[in-house]
Amino acid sequence: MERQVSNFRRSTFLNSYKKIFSIVVITMLSVFNVNAQQKQLDSGRKYTINEITVAGAQSFNEQTVVAFTGLKKGERIYIPGERLAEVTKKLWDQKLFSDIAIYVTKIEGENADLEIYIQELPKLGEISIDGKGMRKGVVKEIIKETNLKPGLKITKNLITTTKNFIRNKYVEKGFYNTEVFISTAPQRDSTGKEIARDMKILVNKNKRVKVSPLEFDGNENLSDGVLRRSMKNTKRRNPVRLWKMSQFTESGFEEDKASIIEKYKSNGYRDARIVGDSIWERNEKNLGVNINIEEGKKYYFGDIRFIGNSVYTDAVLRQTLGIKKGEVYNGTLMSKRIEDKTDPEAFDLTNLYQNNGYLFSTLSAVEVAVRQDTIDYEIRIKEGKLAYFDHISVVGNDKTNDHVIYREIRTRPGQKYSKKNVVRTIRELSQLGFFDPEQIAPNFKNVDPNNGTLDMEYSVVEKGSSQIELQGGYGGGGFVGTLGLSFNNFSLKNILNKDAYTPLPMGDGQKLSLRAQASSYYQTYSLSLVEPWLGGKRPVQLSTSFSHTVQYFYDFTEREADRDRRFLITGGSIGLAKRLTWPDDNFTFSNAISFQHYNLKNYNTGLFTFGDGYSNNLAYTIGLSRNNVGNNPIYPKFGSEFKITAKVTLPYSAFNGVDYEALQAEREGLVDFLLENTSDVDTQERIAEIDQERFKWLEYYKIKFQGTWYTKLVGDLVLKTNTEFGFLGAYNNDRGIPPFERFFVGGDGLGAYSLDGREVIQLRGYPNQSLSPQDGNTIYNKFSLEMRHPITLKQLASIYVLAFVEGGNSYDGFRDYNPFDVKRSAGAGLRIFMPAFGLLGIDFGYGFDPILGGTEKSGWETHFIIGQQF
Repeated sequence: MERQVSNFRRSTFLNSYKKIFSIVVITMLSVFNVNAQQKQLDSGRKYTINEITVAGAQSFNEQTVVAFTGLKKGERIYIPGERLAEVTKKLWDQKLFSDIAIYVTKIEGENADLEIYIQELPKLGEISIDGKGMRKGVVKEIIKETNLKPGLKITKNLITTTKNFIRNKYVEKGFYNTEVFISTAPQRDSTGKEIARDMKILVNKNKRVKVSPLEFDGNENLSDGVLRRSMKNTKRRNPVRLWKMSQFTESGFEEDKASIIEKYKSNGYRDARIVGDSIWERNEKNLGVNINIEEGKKYYFGDIRFIGNSVYTDAVLRQTLGIKKGEVYNGTLMSKRIEDKTDPEAFDLTNLYQNNGYLFSTLSAVEVAVRQDTIDYEIRIKEGKLAYFDHISVVGNDKTNDHVIYREIRTRPGQKYSKKNVVRTIRELSQLGFFDPEQIAPNFKNVDPNNGTLDMEYSVVEKGSSQIELQGGYGGGGFVGTLGLSFNNFSLKNILNKDAYTPLPMGDGQKLSLRAQASSYYQTYSLSLVEPWLGGKRPVQLSTSFSHTVQYFYDFTEREADRDRRFLITGGSIGLAKRLTWPDDNFTFSNAISFQHYNLKNYNTGLFTFGDGYSNNLAYTIGLSRNNVGNNPIYPKFGSEFKITAKVTLPYSAFNGVDYEALQAEREGLVDFLLENTSDVDTQERIAEIDQERFKWLEYYKIKFQGTWYTKLVGDLVLKTNTEFGFLGAYNNDRGIPPFERFFVGGDGLGAYSLDGREVIQLRGYPNQSLSPQDGNTIYNKFSLEMRHPITLKQLASIYVLAFVEGGNSYDGFRDYNPFDVKRSAGAGLRIFMPAFGLLGIDFGYGFDPILGGTEKSGWETHFIIGQQF
């Protein structure tokens, strides 16, 4: 009997062999029976399923397919009818087949035989992606993002969505004319049977499309230039502009259109809108963009009333709002003065309430009247109940002991809620260096507006706080390297507890450092311990250190160290630093006492001639600093840091009874005598005796200042501004400034504090210490600008790139001091911070001025930095 096809078949596909078979069968069957069955099918009668067979299946067995459809032998169904339509839809929803049909193969009375015909979709075999710039990493990324895996069923939708995803990925990077071609080829087994289809993706990015021209229509009050500058993503083609390339992306364009409206609102044009825009392709390299604007009229602020306030007077709220009647309307400013969501520490009305316990307060600005060009506002306030912290908890600290965290927390149970204290707590926990600053989060728990209570949970993620310190660089003085261990979360009290060694006792927030530093002309060994909370109750930091140095005479002209000329430096220090509460609690007052003993052997220089003698350096250092940089100490995005210190010794010349004026006069006469009698040994020895007396106990004062600002420009782009100044002076001019504690400018800044007191000032683009004489200088200043942008700020590695310009110099006294006479440089660099190794970096700097004693520009210098300051 002829096989009849039901009307509910989803696909029109019919293989040619079935058509031929149908024709043959039709010629053999009775025309009467065929017509009778067709009428039965068309009438939608109810039949009992007699047999169910499956045709066309390759990897599915017949029983599985039948079981999945839910059809059973003996079941009564309408043919055609909803039951078979549901079965067909269920099969299509599996997205495993390219064709599905249900045939009625036989009808006898009320019994019908069914055949389910399915054609499987081909499986995905190997995937290859080719095209210019398609590196292995890029290919892996695309395959991961598109979720292409061998074994997937190849559908038209899969090919279409893959093609669109890849194209859109590159269009969003500015490659507007990206073309993606996808083809498949059969993969066959040894018998020639197709087992899968390999997919080949060809990506032609073509060149980035630039915007030219970028035009505006309808703007009479704001110029084209003002509007273009408000567009941060869509920039007109300009060969002079180097910091932002011209490109076009749809998402960036939409953001920029919103920025244009915000610009108008901030200038009084509340009703401004974009009535249309057009984008046309001038050629394969350039897109033209036109934006049609309807500006509307300019508005002004009218009356501003406060409704619902009982905690603060209108005068206080008006002062905080900072907007007066008659000022040009600025909708953006009004929103920020109500609540600035971009700055959690902003001085706005919401923070005024939330920093004083009113967590449940809500504030909204409502336009209540528009009178010609004047807009009246009501600031509607619902103050709500005062909120109090009920429970404070910390989760995620697997290594750090609870007391180390709780002592830094600014919120306490029973305390009024303060958003400022929550934000400050996050910053303090970030500054500890024990946790990933990007993952510290305050979690509000059990918030109860009726009772006015909430629980605060601080979630932290531990990161490696101990470091294997590897510091190295190569410059004018040869290689400078440091090898050491730094345990930044050490536990001194458990040092005798063998069970606490994992591998060392950790968790109490102390810092233990062991370092060995060496170069071609000195070796330093040091041990230091820092306890940030002496006694555990107040933020009083105790610092102790001990060190020993062997330093050799270094000839910077010959670039050689003379190991027969050396001096030993042995010393230590102890210091206390206390966090202040006035003027605010970002200030720290510090003081320390240090002592170094210098033992010289055949170490004569131009500054002192007692080559076989000694000096003692007993000094007191006092400092005041203020630090409110952003949460992430590795990559601060905002804030500033200032520090001023004074290092002083006792004025020995005021009470030791030595006539330094007479000694100085005698010395000057002996020096004049030596000019004519250079080989007079007795004279040389007497000069050495005088210098030994002058520098037996060092006498000096040393003033330093450093200020650093971090400014967030756009997104994560940060500008770091830095200025430094240092001055070394003497109480008694006849005694003179000592040969130690001097400044050396130039290079990578490694060994920034050598134990003879010398300070190496970083100035990239010049060889190490090449801008100061071999005995150093007594004054220096430095200015720098550094633009930074992160690549990633993940816990495993924080990476950012930078570009810098800086200038600095050193001077031998105020007679020569000129803050505008600086050595200039510029360049770029890369920083990688890994918890286990600290900071790794490389800088390429170009010096625009000659080094000391030179006539040619310094030119390009490469500085490798490991363990340097951020």
